[in-house]
Amino acid sequence: MTTLLLALAAGAVVGLVLGGLGGGGGILAVPALIYLLGLSPAEASTAALLIVLATSISAIVAHTRAGTIRWRTALAFAAAGLLPAALAGAAAARLPQSVLTGAFALVAALAGVRMLRPARPAPADGPASGARPGRAAASGAGLGALTGLLGVGGGFLAVPALVGAVGLTMEAAVGTSLPVIAVNASASLVTRGGGAAGLDWAVIAPFTAAAVLGAWDGKRLAARLSGAVLQRTFAALLLGVAAVMGADALL
Repeated sequence: MTTLLLALAAGAVVGLVLGGLGGGGGILAVPALIYLLGLSPAEASTAALLIVLATSISAIVAHTRAGTIRWRTALAFAAAGLLPAALAGAAAARLPQSVLTGAFALVAALAGVRMLRPARPAPADGPASGARPGRAAASGAGLGALTGLLGVGGGFLAVPALVGAVGLTMEAAVGTSLPVIAVNASASLVTRGGGAAGLDWAVIAPFTAAAVLGAWDGKRLAARLSGAVLQRTFAALLLGVAAVMGADALL
């Protein structure tokens, strides 16, 4: 019963973050699965991919209705990350647990620092004339590798990349990042083989359900609170996660 309640609570928090910030849920799912629910880093990254995939698909439906997904851009971005995601997913199962934990701690720290920086103003509408295809392709490939290796969706990186490299508005970038995340997560899960079969579905299923429902509440929360407050809170949480996981990798 305690495990079920922890899974529901952790999933709800992940969903709130995903709904409120348009990304970042996966990077909280992995440490929650490791430290609260007892999964190994490899199991947690595989489970997080399943959770990220489910929440992304759920959000895609809502964003498609709202017209905020730029499908051509999403498909191009996803295509660049497809092979890196598959290769990194295959490599993840062969890496030592301490390496995965340390790499995750580094990514969480970088993401936290990034979110503390003042955001650059987004363009008024549509893709900017200064969109850089080369940078967009490199960003898509890097995002795919990160998703495959660590089990994070990468929305906290995809959204600023779509704004800076492609020139989308923030709203369009959040929507467009979702198909990219879903494709990368799917590619990584395929190359991980039967890793998902050995997971404890009594933990993963309620966690995923709570995350999907929490994402809807996160959207309402974002409408009430300042975006800057949400970002600073999330950044502090990420830096705390990075410190704990970094110490765990070194000890």
